[in-house]
Amino acid sequence: MTLTHAFIFARGGSKGLPKKNILPIGGLPMLAHGIKLACELPQIDRVFISTDCSEISSIGRSYGAQVIHRPRDLASDNSPEWLAWQHAITGVTQNFGSFNRFLSLPATAPLRSAEDVIKCLNALQDGVDMVVTITPSLRSPWFNMVTADEHQKLKLITGDGSVIRRQDAKNCFDMTTVAYVSRPQFIINNSSIWDGTVVGVEVPRSRAIDIDDEFDYSVARFLMGDHVQS
Repeated sequence: MTLTHAFIFARGGSKGLPKKNILPIGGLPMLAHGIKLACELPQIDRVFISTDCSEISSIGRSYGAQVIHRPRDLASDNSPEWLAWQHAITGVTQNFGSFNRFLSLPATAPLRSAEDVIKCLNALQDGVDMVVTITPSLRSPWFNMVTADEHQKLKLITGDGSVIRRQDAKNCFDMTTVAYVSRPQFIINNSSIWDGTVVGVEVPRSRAIDIDDEFDYSVARFLMGDHVQS
């Protein structure tokens, strides 16, 4: 039997958008959207929230998640989330037993759909170590993405400038935070998404917004039908 556990990783600290994980959007605290969706999916057996914040813990419990208390050294601005993943998997395995599929639903992507998540779960086939979500990129490193040196002289990120039309450039995608799916042992035994075979599930840009600042928040609220004051 396949056991799938969903995780929402939500730190208390956020400099770009203070308390962003609990800001209201679509009639719920931001982090509640992922919890609610996971609780409603029959493919999900347990739902956990990993946090260092008592307020987030309380909100998470109220929507049906079990709380994993994250150490402060795994909740700073510089802490790799991969380490928080490993911490959560270790704790859940010790307290509830082993499970087969790990699903991360970042709090800052509340516009995801159940269909998006199910596609990601189904994409974890034999030979695949990690499933991520992607959306078509607006720009291409072969065509119109550049770097600048200290004198503001520009250079294409890749290529020699021979590609002058978007139609001639390779297809490029932005990674999104809609969902991540893997096996617990892959995460425990490795140190990066890219240590294994990674596949992408494409999602519409309208459901792939990752809320990091006020602009993202305003756009996401608009798409959810909230009244946004200018």
